[in-house]
Amino acid sequence: MQRRDFLSFTGLTTAGALLPFGRSVAAEALLEPVDNARRRQLADAALNTARAGGAQYCDVRVGRYLRQSVITREARVENVVNGESSGVGVRVLADGAWGFAATNVQTPDAVAQATRTALSIAKANARNQTRKVELAPTPGLGEVRWATPIRKNGMEVPIKDKVDLLLSVNAAAMKAGADFFNSTLFLINEQKYFASTDGSYVDQDIHRIWLPVTATAVDKASGKFRTRNGLSAPMGMGYEYLDGAAAGKRALPGGITAYATSYDVMEDAVQAARDARAKLKAPSVKPGKYDLVIDPTNLFLTIHENVGHPLELDRVLGYEANYAGTSFATLDKRDEGYRWGSEIVNFVADKTRPGSLGAVGYDDEGVKTKQWDLVRDGILVDYQATRDEAHILGHTQSHGCSYADSWSSVQFQRMANVSLMPGKTPLSVADMVKDVENGLYVHGRGSYSIDQQRYNAQFGGQLFYEIKNGKVTGLVEDAAYQIRTPEFWNACVAICDERDFRLNGSFFDGKGQPSQVSAVSHGAATARFNGVNVINTARSI
Repeated sequence: MQRRDFLSFTGLTTAGALLPFGRSVAAEALLEPVDNARRRQLADAALNTARAGGAQYCDVRVGRYLRQSVITREARVENVVNGESSGVGVRVLADGAWGFAATNVQTPDAVAQATRTALSIAKANARNQTRKVELAPTPGLGEVRWATPIRKNGMEVPIKDKVDLLLSVNAAAMKAGADFFNSTLFLINEQKYFASTDGSYVDQDIHRIWLPVTATAVDKASGKFRTRNGLSAPMGMGYEYLDGAAAGKRALPGGITAYATSYDVMEDAVQAARDARAKLKAPSVKPGKYDLVIDPTNLFLTIHENVGHPLELDRVLGYEANYAGTSFATLDKRDEGYRWGSEIVNFVADKTRPGSLGAVGYDDEGVKTKQWDLVRDGILVDYQATRDEAHILGHTQSHGCSYADSWSSVQFQRMANVSLMPGKTPLSVADMVKDVENGLYVHGRGSYSIDQQRYNAQFGGQLFYEIKNGKVTGLVEDAAYQIRTPEFWNACVAICDERDFRLNGSFFDGKGQPSQVSAVSHGAATARFNGVNVINTARSI
């Protein structure tokens, strides 16, 4: 059964008036505390109804999702949005099949009715099910709590302070040479209460932050324009990410600043304006084979699209094909010891790393999160799986990869933080560049294209610096690199050590139908890839 058909029509009608971003509220409403006793009462109403109705298993998520965005352009505020969405989602397993329903009426009676609807759907689905759902065992946790370790709740910072920050950044960028400049601050807080018939009651408070900027420079004589986006990463942190401008940053070859545990948005905005103007005069790249030195601000997207997604087990099995297809990485490849990359290539899935977007204590099936290997010494060894997929891999435990973006969405398999492990031998970016005779040094996320099997892909970037005889010379424009996934990772000949390891990520990663978004980080240190094909995107055929 397709995921869109699996959702309860009744549940969606009950909750359908509330979109995932919910209702608009005053900023102060985002600070209203939750009532834990009430959440427990609602959860128990679902669990007791499910047991009485003969369910083999039931889980319930009582969720309150808060989102704030402050959007500016040059000297004006374009929009300020405070959104709240709250309700209860109930999933049951009955007669070996799933059923789901949700309600935004938060009373025990309404939750019990949603549970009965989910039971009816499960039993109807069971009549057409050819194979019963098998759940990996998960111990009951009792009452546990986890929270993002923030130092400053961004929701508590006055809107005026946020607007003042963005407008001052815009002004500095305009003074530095930008003709147009946009900045946006996104804050998300997920307050989730999970309970299951396994005996778990999990209270989680999750925070994320992102401040993307874009500088545009125009050549008024020709009408030509160039942009440079910010080089910050969205993070699973509080507002302190924007406070410590001097912490966790350092200079890289080419005059770029690397940001790790904090973001100096003023510095990056000014440099973005200068870079955008410099790109107007940069020569167009000569297509051909280059040795690429790829910064984590660019490499994270290649990891995301051509490692993270193809190793999602639901894509491998063909259960999921929305948002760019299935996967070339079929199960037989793991069994035959498929060489994914060179011997220095190690990919780890991890939902525990502090500061990452995907860091939580427990997934949306109540599974305690962990770290595990996907590719070890270049060899494919594992995938990402949920409780009802683990047995397919021969595992007795879930990887803890279940997530739903709303109380009204059914949880399903989402990507963990997938990271390229740093090199074990001391190596700085400057030392890596010294050994490159003819190459490009790549920064920032650009446009991209991936085939339906995640095998062939093309990636642009924000900044491409030419490297000649071990020296970074100047910017080139109109460049993109083309890859075949295994060939690219087998061309990885060097990775900088852990001193250069940085997180980047996707704040709004889409998947599924009906579509859902999640947030996921990808760590990497700067890496070198030899003999990669680079095209000129401005050339006409």
